Amino acid sequence: MRIGNNVLVAGARVAGAACAEVLLDRGAAVVVYDRADSERMQALAARGARCVVADAFDPALLDGVEQVVLSPGFPPHHPIAEAAREHGIEAFSEPELAWRLREPGAARWLAVTGTNGKTTTTTMLAAMLETAGLRTAALGNIGVPLVHAANGPFDVIAVELSSYQLHWSSELAPTAGAVLNLAPDHLDWHGDFDAYAEAKAAVWRGGRAVVNLDDPAVVALAKHTDAHVTGFTLNQPEPGQFGVALGYLVDYTGDGPVQICSVDDVRPAGWHNVANALAAAALARQVGVGHNDIGDALRKYVPEPHRNVTLVEHEGVTWVDDSKATNPHAAAAALASYDSIVWVAGGQLKGVDVDGLVAQYAPRMRGAVLIGQDRALIADALARHAPDLPVAVLDGGDDAVMTEVAARAAAMAEPGDTVLLSPAGASYDMFRSYAHRGDAFAAAVRGLIGGDEG
Repeated sequence: MRIGNNVLVAGARVAGAACAEVLLDRGAAVVVYDRADSERMQALAARGARCVVADAFDPALLDGVEQVVLSPGFPPHHPIAEAAREHGIEAFSEPELAWRLREPGAARWLAVTGTNGKTTTTTMLAAMLETAGLRTAALGNIGVPLVHAANGPFDVIAVELSSYQLHWSSELAPTAGAVLNLAPDHLDWHGDFDAYAEAKAAVWRGGRAVVNLDDPAVVALAKHTDAHVTGFTLNQPEPGQFGVALGYLVDYTGDGPVQICSVDDVRPAGWHNVANALAAAALARQVGVGHNDIGDALRKYVPEPHRNVTLVEHEGVTWVDDSKATNPHAAAAALASYDSIVWVAGGQLKGVDVDGLVAQYAPRMRGAVLIGQDRALIADALARHAPDLPVAVLDGGDDAVMTEVAARAAAMAEPGDTVLLSPAGASYDMFRSYAHRGDAFAAAVRGLIGGDEG
């Protein structure tokens, strides 16, 4: 059974509401459950859905239900997921539903997953496909819901997929899929690192795997796949690989190495983004995009906000917004990009240990300003590994604290330093999103230095 006639949709935010709309359009009987009422719930009720608002899920809602569509935030141990398993009811999320809705001739999918770099790689890939003249879009965790685009006017789509979405999939099988990197993240959701990694491996279900050869965890995961593997590395590539040679991104999957573009053409700066560009190039080549188009796309690529983006240089100090770094692995990539840093960090660590990150990058730090729910954990790690480092630990539960963050960071910074917002934690303890956090930081920096230099 690909799509049932009686379906429960759990969660009525953007993805859940889109799923309910599509299912209603197909004539399915739809029950929508959410803990809060909303305009979306009311609109779905007006279209014929049975909408249920309750703090606790009632298993009786599963009576007569053939399938459950879960918003990605519902973990496997959620009562809805557990009840579905007990009743033998199939559960999946929006990308899986979109995949099942595809009609003959629908667009091919090129998928991107990993702990960090997904959005940058996906948008780089979409730029490459567009430069080659293909009808495309960057979708998944970005853009319009996949269920609305599954049969849209596209040749190939670039799809960003999270571990949550991949966990709740079974048939989804992209033409090719890339795993960019693997580091502990979302362990409270998956239970342990092995389950997290296993979810990521589902992106290779279609039979072609793009693999980061510099990441031991990704290499270990790839040993268990039957997919055809194309590797990428920041080192000189061997035959069959993408890599870097003499300052150029290189494709060595053909008879000889072919230069794509200069390392200096890749934006945002940083070796982690060169790796992202190589992954995107390897995926683009899977559907025949030429090297010239790939290189042109990278030279013209405009980076997404909040990803290691320079806000301003003022009196010798560079201010950088990397608010998208919502885990230590992402923060490490940014910290590795600068020599002398005033680090702005903190938020929700999600059960991930920050000690190794601090031990490795404390020698690069001039000082640190810490905010958010788990600021004390980061402060303790800094005290162990850099006891003489100036550290400001700030209270405050909203974006107003960023004004003090900017002032404290400016007091620590010297000409040649970089003040780097790279929090290593999620933002929801204080902000609506990582974007809200980054915008608050940028506004505070502009307020500090005056004018609109940022």
